[in-house]
Amino acid sequence: MSAGPYPTVLDFISNFLEKTSLPDPGMFTFAVIDKTRPPSAEDDEGQLAGMMSFASTSPVNLVTEIGYVMVLPAFHRTHVTTNAVGLMLKYALDGPYKGGLGLVRVHWQTSTANVASLKTAERMGFRREALLRWHMMFRDGVRKHKVGNGRALPPGSNEGDVGRDTVVLSLCWDDWEQGGRERVEKIMARID
Repeated sequence: MSAGPYPTVLDFISNFLEKTSLPDPGMFTFAVIDKTRPPSAEDDEGQLAGMMSFASTSPVNLVTEIGYVMVLPAFHRTHVTTNAVGLMLKYALDGPYKGGLGLVRVHWQTSTANVASLKTAERMGFRREALLRWHMMFRDGVRKHKVGNGRALPPGSNEGDVGRDTVVLSLCWDDWEQGGRERVEKIMARID
C-alpha cells in the first residue's frame, strides 16, 4: 500500500488508524478476520488476517475505492483476499434492499509494479481504465520498502527517491448487475 511501512502495531495504530483513517470521513477501515482459523487474542471469531479500507468515498457521487489493502504474509495465497474483497464489493454495490450501500462505482488503484494487486483486481472483475504516470513520489527513507517505476528521477530528486506509476481499475454497478455479482460469488465459493 502507498502508506507505511509500519514497524510495530503501535506505529500502525498511531500513524495509520488515528492519523489517516479515523479523521477522514470518506474512509472506513475494516479488520479482516479469517473465521476458518481458531479464535485469537485479537478476535474471538478467528485470526486477524489483515485490513482493507473504503477510501475516497463520496456519498454524493456514490463512489468508493477499495484501498490500503494489507493482508498478513501467513494469509497470502489463501481464500482471505478474495473473500474480503468480495464481501466489500457486495456491501458497496448491492442495493439497500439487499443490505448494501447501492454505490455506482468502486475503484482500485495499484502500483504498476504490484502484479499481485493487479491480478487480484482483474480476477474480481475490475477493468483497467487508466495509467497515471508519476502518480506518487516516495521520498528518501522509504525507498527500501517501495518499488519505483524504473525511470530516471527528475532533477533535484534525492538518490533514494522513487516514483510510482499507478493503474486505475473500476467495477461499476452495471458491471455488477450484468454478471459481476455472480462472478464474485463463484470465485468466493471456489466453483469452477
